Amino acid sequence: MKNIAVIGAGTMGNGIAHVFAQCGYQVNLIDVSTQALEKGLATISKNLERQVSKEKISTEDKQNTLNNITLVSDIKDGVSNVDLVVEAATENIDLKLKIFQDLDEHTAEHVILATNTSSISITKIGAATSRPDKVIGMHFMNPVPVMKLVEIIRGYSTTDEVTELIMDLSKKLNKIPVEVNDYPGFVANRILMPMINEAIITLHEGVAGVSEIDTVMKLGMAHPMGPLQLADFIGLDVCLAIMEVLYDGFGNSKYAPCPLLVNMVTAGKLGVKSGEGFYSWGHGTKELIVSDKFKS
Repeated sequence: MKNIAVIGAGTMGNGIAHVFAQCGYQVNLIDVSTQALEKGLATISKNLERQVSKEKISTEDKQNTLNNITLVSDIKDGVSNVDLVVEAATENIDLKLKIFQDLDEHTAEHVILATNTSSISITKIGAATSRPDKVIGMHFMNPVPVMKLVEIIRGYSTTDEVTELIMDLSKKLNKIPVEVNDYPGFVANRILMPMINEAIITLHEGVAGVSEIDTVMKLGMAHPMGPLQLADFIGLDVCLAIMEVLYDGFGNSKYAPCPLLVNMVTAGKLGVKSGEGFYSWGHGTKELIVSDKFKS
């Protein structure tokens, strides 16, 4: 297995392409947007340069990694000669189902179709194809080049052979794979997102302010980053989408998204990506500055 296609050149997609390419795989990075492809490649180059400056890799390693990446804007062309596809498009069920239907049509029968979804049912995605036995979840953590964990999620029909192959492949990427079963949110987000949602509820109910909530979790629970800062980093729209998957999947009110989270996403306050969430991110420094909306 040497030829890989990655669908989506956004934050997760370019990170996944980076890791595969750095480990010697030939990668087709696919996105319908040429601008997204160029931005994704620039991000990879910048992250590699950071590794060079820290003397973790050589300049030659950086160039070899970039040489292993081909930018492709047509999905049919990009997946015609690959052994594995990793889909990392937006966390939207309709979009993912359409992509997997297209992948099923345009890839050879032996090709494994993996998804980087953080919460959507692998079984449901697999059912949109004629090869549910070869559909699997490969959930990388952000930032992909840094974080060691990969959640490997078996759908109802995923075979032992495919699971073992993807577990072994993850190890070859210098990652630590953990196998989990296919239930809403899997493990990571089933635990993380309700915690973030509860932190937002705590803010919404006036129990404490933004920096106070994050300080309690950092200093009291040894979290490297507070839940509200982490929500900004993940993207509040992504947090909301995952909470909705949990709420729809379990039908339990404890997974209901906080109204404040819903309002912020509706207002376009998505965190780092939009320049403002619980914190302000447009000031160009590393200082944590609480958004004016939440300053007391």
